[in-house]
Amino acid sequence: MTIDTPVDPTTETLDRVVIRFAGDSGDGMQLVGDRFTELSAAFGNDLATLPNYPAEIRAPAGTIAGVSSFQVHISDHDIVTPGDAPNVLIAMNPAALVANLAEMVPGTTLIINSDSFEQRDLDKAGLTVNPLEDNSLAAYNVYQVPMTSITVSATKELGVKPRDAERSKNFFALGLLCWMYTRPTKPVIEWIESRFESKPQVLDANLAAFKAGRNFGETAELFDHPYEVRPASLRAGNYRNVIGNVATTYGLVAAAQSAKLPLVYASYPITPASDVLHELSKLKNFGIKTLQAEDEIAAASIAIGAAFAGSLAITGTSGPGVDLKSEAVSLAISLELPMVILDVQRGGPSTGLPTKTEQADLMLAMYGRHGESPLPIVAAYTPSQCFDAAFEACRIALKYRTPVMLLTDGYLANGAEPWLLPDLDSLPDISVEFATELNHGDEFWPYLRDPVTLARPWAIPGTPKLMHRIGGIEKSGIGLDGADGSGNISYSPENHEAMVRLRARKIAGIANDIPNVMLDDESGDAEVLVLGWGSTWGAITAGLRRIRARNLKVAHAHLMHLNPFPKDLGDVLSRYSKVLVPEMNLGQLSRLVRAEYLVDAQSYTKVMGVPFRAVEIENKILEMLG
Repeated sequence: MTIDTPVDPTTETLDRVVIRFAGDSGDGMQLVGDRFTELSAAFGNDLATLPNYPAEIRAPAGTIAGVSSFQVHISDHDIVTPGDAPNVLIAMNPAALVANLAEMVPGTTLIINSDSFEQRDLDKAGLTVNPLEDNSLAAYNVYQVPMTSITVSATKELGVKPRDAERSKNFFALGLLCWMYTRPTKPVIEWIESRFESKPQVLDANLAAFKAGRNFGETAELFDHPYEVRPASLRAGNYRNVIGNVATTYGLVAAAQSAKLPLVYASYPITPASDVLHELSKLKNFGIKTLQAEDEIAAASIAIGAAFAGSLAITGTSGPGVDLKSEAVSLAISLELPMVILDVQRGGPSTGLPTKTEQADLMLAMYGRHGESPLPIVAAYTPSQCFDAAFEACRIALKYRTPVMLLTDGYLANGAEPWLLPDLDSLPDISVEFATELNHGDEFWPYLRDPVTLARPWAIPGTPKLMHRIGGIEKSGIGLDGADGSGNISYSPENHEAMVRLRARKIAGIANDIPNVMLDDESGDAEVLVLGWGSTWGAITAGLRRIRARNLKVAHAHLMHLNPFPKDLGDVLSRYSKVLVPEMNLGQLSRLVRAEYLVDAQSYTKVMGVPFRAVEIENKILEMLG
């Protein structure tokens, strides 16, 4: 895409920049951050984002608890994280400045809405003195811009009331940043016209504010010159910008199409998983049925019913919802029906940090049910890779007739990156054949198993002659080598132990149907292995790049399949004298691999509601290397 205004001849070229928009939760920081991201994606930059929402739904305006921010990292080369710290902070009020200043490195840039630093604004942020007047910001490049008053002035002739005009100051900030980083303006104008078409006065006010911001940058002589981050050299193909929840949605839809099954998604609204329900509800043309249930238990039960009726059944939630669904999931394990449980992890326990990210549900996914009830666990590791993880979870569920836990988290769900669109024709056919014939003389046995996968037949209710019994009470379901697979209720101790072991064997056997460990070891003789899972992939990868730039050796293994583990994981772990496991929990994967493989896996943990930074991984690896 070409820039639709002349490029200033003094423009300075940068290879990357990290920008953070910060303000009150009502200031529209997420909105303009999204717009800047979309512009950069269309321009061809590689990018990664980190939205950060207040944990309180209605935190008091102007307070630190109510600060909302959006960080975007754009570059002319391949990047994998939203950046360790911002190069530029746009602070719309004192609270936004206070909440984010600690992450700003001396010499970086602060663009501050000076109109919002009245005494009442300082009081709300807990400040006794004005930081714009006490020389406390001397270490930074500070630009004071009266964003609110210029926005009010620019919209005055439109008849907009000053209080309403102030709401458009976020578009002033966006216009200024578009000038600073030579972003094309036409797509923003077209988006504003489309988004606010039904509200002409709001449309005109936002357009006026946006243009005023861009003109301010060009004419105020406050800034030395604009900057340019050129398009990145990415692998050839068709790209779109995508957030993790949308990629998850598309992965589920692609799986349903490949399986030739209707998709039923049942959920109860919960942050940060609700967007999956919203996105799927837009795609009814693919034969998708979405249901907002009255509670989490009902949502899981609806999914079980949908699976019994022959649909690709999905229920989505976050950690608290998984707690509530656990009894129904145990029933689905006993029924041996295909079903996917999406868990978009967030900070806990209880309500915890509902808008913040965490990886603390691994043990819940592994053991969070009564009885011996194993199920497969698949974890996504980048926003766009949520598509592949969702597809894989559906494949396993259908092939092995089992519930599957699909783990993402708040960082992946809300983060964005360019997505190389997959070749849909290359996706595997994951369709299954429903049982249509009697399989045991003149009877149908619902637990007469496939000798390889141990999956039982899937018979749609109403199929002629295939009336059968399944349920939560233990049944005769071994169904191998002449053993009883009738589904009749059985209280035999021997049968119960055989069934418990058989269900576990079925899940363990999936290890023969998944790829080996995803191992990155350039030298082949590294001493330290970094073992990760989920969204730590970006920070680990960026940290490794820095380590290797020092000519030091380190290996990286990342797990998408967490139950069962890849069958070569034990062999991989045994090759390294030191194993580091970074996790956004208190060491859950490290406990699992220590127990399973008796390796001295060292935990490196973080539970702050924000992702690891690359520098944290880099420093920890350097410490292990001595």
